[in-house]
Amino acid sequence: MLKQLASKSMLKIIIPVLVVLAGISISWAIAVHRPSLKSELPDSGIPMVRVIEATPQAIKLNIRSQGVVVPRTEIDLVPEVAGQIVRLHPSLAAGGFFEAGEILMMIDPRDYDHAIAEAHARIAEAERLLAMEEAQAEQARQEWQVLGEGTPSPLTMREPQLAEARAKLKAAQADMVKARLQRGRCEWRSPFAGRVRNMHIGLGQYVQPGEKLARLYATDVAQIRLPLATDQFAYLDLLLDHRDNKAERGLRVALSGEFAGVTHRWEGHVIRTEGALDEETGLLHAVAEVQNPYKVKPGQPPLIPGLFVKAEIEGREQADVFVLPPGAVNASQEVLLVDAENRLHIRRVEILRREPDRILAKSGLKAGERLVISRIEVPVEGMKVSAEIVAPEPKLKKTGLEAPTQDGAL
Repeated sequence: MLKQLASKSMLKIIIPVLVVLAGISISWAIAVHRPSLKSELPDSGIPMVRVIEATPQAIKLNIRSQGVVVPRTEIDLVPEVAGQIVRLHPSLAAGGFFEAGEILMMIDPRDYDHAIAEAHARIAEAERLLAMEEAQAEQARQEWQVLGEGTPSPLTMREPQLAEARAKLKAAQADMVKARLQRGRCEWRSPFAGRVRNMHIGLGQYVQPGEKLARLYATDVAQIRLPLATDQFAYLDLLLDHRDNKAERGLRVALSGEFAGVTHRWEGHVIRTEGALDEETGLLHAVAEVQNPYKVKPGQPPLIPGLFVKAEIEGREQADVFVLPPGAVNASQEVLLVDAENRLHIRRVEILRREPDRILAKSGLKAGERLVISRIEVPVEGMKVSAEIVAPEPKLKKTGLEAPTQDGAL
């Protein structure tokens, strides 16, 4: 009985030890006979890039500016004589139109007609006195020839009296001219065809000389002052010496402005540049003109004063300019090129102008070179790439104002 108990106790000890030894043996066998792992680096492959062929173009670098429309001629209606207004032009109201030579305002002329009548009377009296003095002078000369001896004095020959009578006649005639002039000023005639900006008078109102009664402007020409940075003149055929400004009259300006929620366009020409830089901004203003701003196409509003417009001035033609997409040039003015062996090269270019939708390069590229326009995470000089050529953008026209341009200073 005791032997059986002892053998059961030994089995309880031996069996766990054998299980542990068997597990250790199996683990050792697995570790010894496992297959060896090969260490290989992942193959990243050759990056794919999109390229275009660099093609030089001849384009016009137009300049954009902006300004407010103003009339070329604008004056105040100011009477030169005093009196009551007895007549007003039917269109003499804010926004009214009138033609050249029309009577816009008439002052009561009766006082001035009376002055003309008085001047007539003074002339008649002066002519009578002059005739009497001439007769008396002739009589004095004849009497001296008969009775006198020696040299007669001027007073004896009535020369001072005759000069006085002639001077009074001239003064009376001058009074007549002045009276007629004052009478003519009772009628205020428009010196040009135009429009009324505003007015401050009414029928029956008594006015004084020098009083501003209305503001008028001509409708034959509209002007726009366009501020330009001094370096922008490198792209414009503008002359600062206006003794011969024939070249400037051919410089076209495309104007655009919004009216009633619609963008409208007009065309004008630069006629001159102003004579001094703006002291606050350092800009020089070019003046553009639009002829007959009120003669427009049906449905198009006139170019009225006070309208804000954007202007695009025709620029000088630049040859051998490379037009690049904005993403093709980095902040260091460098581009990526792919050679015939599909290897990458980094090159610095000279930027002529940056615009929102393109970059213009003047040098640093050659015609036919392949320019990378897609993004490369880490470009390395000489790295191998796979190039895909994309179709180039259409060339810009050499004339006209169709080319996109840049706002502000270059």
